[in-house]
Amino acid sequence: MKKTSAIMLVFVLMWISYGCKEKTQVKGIELNVTFAEEQLSDHLITDMMLGWKTGPEFQKMNQDLQVFVHFWHEGNLLFQEDYFPEPPTSQWEPEQEFMRSQRIYIPQFIDEFDPDFKGEETLRLVVGFFSPYDRSGKSEQKVLEKKLTVVPPPLDTPEIIYEEGWYNLEINPDAFLRQWQWTAKEARCIIDNPHRDALLVIKGGVNLEVLDDQKVTFKINELILDEFIPEESHFEKSYNVKKEMLGEGEEFYLSIVTDKVFVPAEVMPNSADQRELGIQISFVYFR
Repeated sequence: MKKTSAIMLVFVLMWISYGCKEKTQVKGIELNVTFAEEQLSDHLITDMMLGWKTGPEFQKMNQDLQVFVHFWHEGNLLFQEDYFPEPPTSQWEPEQEFMRSQRIYIPQFIDEFDPDFKGEETLRLVVGFFSPYDRSGKSEQKVLEKKLTVVPPPLDTPEIIYEEGWYNLEINPDAFLRQWQWTAKEARCIIDNPHRDALLVIKGGVNLEVLDDQKVTFKINELILDEFIPEESHFEKSYNVKKEMLGEGEEFYLSIVTDKVFVPAEVMPNSADQRELGIQISFVYFR
């Protein structure tokens, strides 16, 4: 019994030591993370504020590290917002403060029809440093881990219906957009009219190798909201839409129009794709 107890004691001490090691923060650094929304929901765009503070015991870093910002749901990495700090970490000194504000999108992941759903879900936020040149993951240093309560969107969140001019959803985890739908020359959504001002965000991309001067037009009903020629292969546009522009109906139309389309089979070697493609749309957000 004594031998068994001793073995168990060693095991417990090793487990405690390992647990403490996993939770140890980088020495001399404090991080506070807050959000513009008091209550987080899925399918939400919000501002995330990261407040870094170095203490007197902070030990200067000898390289420029990247910050990882990971949002986990159960065992799955739901999304991440990694970035390079400014100023670079090699220039951080003791007793300094650095603020960063960045907009994040919490994707729709809650299944309200799940019999086990209790009205909210938990996201685990993990923030820390890593070397972008290290592929092994051994350079990761965790600074903060906290739980976030996430609820479904409000009942009055406008529904978006992709009506016509859309091709099927495509997914590539290694691509910049990760998922998207190609449009035809014109694609249209029907959106519930909230009869209030709302935020519209459209994230997408164009194929500059095929069409380098493709004009994109966004229209609400018959009114032009914006026209532009993307200078980069990816874009994200945000608009604070006034309720007067939405009209008096219970729904309104959002049209995405381009002046040029291409057929992959005609311009790309070994392609048999005969679709007439306009632009890629990763998501349309209206709330």
